[in-house]
Amino acid sequence: MGTTEKLDSLVRAEFSPKTSYLNTASTGLLPARAVAALHEAALMRAEGRPLLPLYENVEICRAAYARLAGVPATRVAAGASVAAHTGVLAHSLPAGAEVLTAEDDFTSVLNPFHVRGDLKVRTAPLERIAESVRPGTALVAVSAAQSADGRLADLTAVREAAREHGARTYVDFSQAAGWLPVDAAQYDFTATVSFKWLLGPHGAAFLTVPEDFGGLVPLLAGWVAGEAPWDSCYGPVAELAHSARRFDLTHALFTYAGLRGSLELLEEIGVSALHGHAVRLADRFRAGAVTLGHEPVPAPGSAIVSVPGLGSRQPELSRAGIEVSDRAGNLRAAFHLYNTETDVDRLLNALA
Repeated sequence: MGTTEKLDSLVRAEFSPKTSYLNTASTGLLPARAVAALHEAALMRAEGRPLLPLYENVEICRAAYARLAGVPATRVAAGASVAAHTGVLAHSLPAGAEVLTAEDDFTSVLNPFHVRGDLKVRTAPLERIAESVRPGTALVAVSAAQSADGRLADLTAVREAAREHGARTYVDFSQAAGWLPVDAAQYDFTATVSFKWLLGPHGAAFLTVPEDFGGLVPLLAGWVAGEAPWDSCYGPVAELAHSARRFDLTHALFTYAGLRGSLELLEEIGVSALHGHAVRLADRFRAGAVTLGHEPVPAPGSAIVSVPGLGSRQPELSRAGIEVSDRAGNLRAAFHLYNTETDVDRLLNALA
């Protein structure tokens, strides 16, 4: 079975959207296997069965995400949100440290640095992030793909500039991991959520850290952060995990039960195939929008397409069974494995 046929077969087996769903940048669809796992996990709790078997899903998801991100599982922490992970990074910085961020990046990547109150948070346009790194910059924090409009950061240039000036890097892959090939090993810290392109339930987020933990303090650590978690339930944790698990937050067991199937599905298809499929559909929509007289935000190679000035049409499109989002006045369409050319053409016809 060829790549296209395999993708089509898996999509038919796993998804049954009732709309033309082009809103993965907000929330991804749950595959059938994830829904079944969530149902079983809920029944386990409702029926009073032991929940201990659900804990193995956390480690299976950690290992699966590590493979997707290109790092050892020992570098992956399982948390709850990008904002919480950013908060741990912000706490680790000394007073007066300079953090370079992108203009209008997603709040979860930025706000914890601002609320510290004693950091120098500097902002630059996305296309000028790399050239804006300077001596004294302690950390560069940027999303791989911008939430509002899908623009891709030049991460290679950012990484090289940061290394040249001795700065660390923090990349949010929330709008990228799952369709864009990711190499988290190239950056000091990265984060992503479970419920967008990874197609999982809400409630989980992954953080990758260096082997030496990059100076982070496990500020939010509880019993699951212990080297022996079940021996760390009472009193201070005597021995933190020797791996990135020391940054884990209490696990949302239902979430990881569903996410396990979602990550397995992504691995079965392969990110390379997903990338080609999603970008091809995005390019089709970009070209069609131009034909209709609209000018999408320039974001070559992105699975997210934003068209300025059309965000206000989101409600009428939703009523017509086409799900997109209104972000910063843009009509934002996001293309993933369950989308087809029919979805693209339906949106273009509605806009026409």
